[in-house]
Amino acid sequence: MENGRQADQTGRYADMLAAMGTEVRLRIVRLLLSAHPEGLVAGDIQRELEIPASTLSRHLEKLKYEDLVNVRREGTFLWYSANHRALQELLTFLYAECCTRNKVIEPEQIAKACG
Repeated sequence: MENGRQADQTGRYADMLAAMGTEVRLRIVRLLLSAHPEGLVAGDIQRELEIPASTLSRHLEKLKYEDLVNVRREGTFLWYSANHRALQELLTFLYAECCTRNKVIEPEQIAKACG
């Protein structure tokens, strides 16, 4: 049974997964991971994924709200980057039980997938 802190973390991770639960948002996160650590300006994301600006803005806001995307301003440009720490935390949460309790997936397999 989960204690209060674990339940809070589980809720946070569920919200993060829900934020990535659309095709467009998942494509955005993957694109930003491919551009890590520099990130991309919104216009480049829009052109690469062929997403209308208003739609992209809404999706980026949702990802930013769930701490999956960071944004920084440089002059008149907004640069978006994947929050690799939050994503790593999410993956660690997902794999924690399967790698420690019942060994469904060996830790080495995860390391190979990320390496």
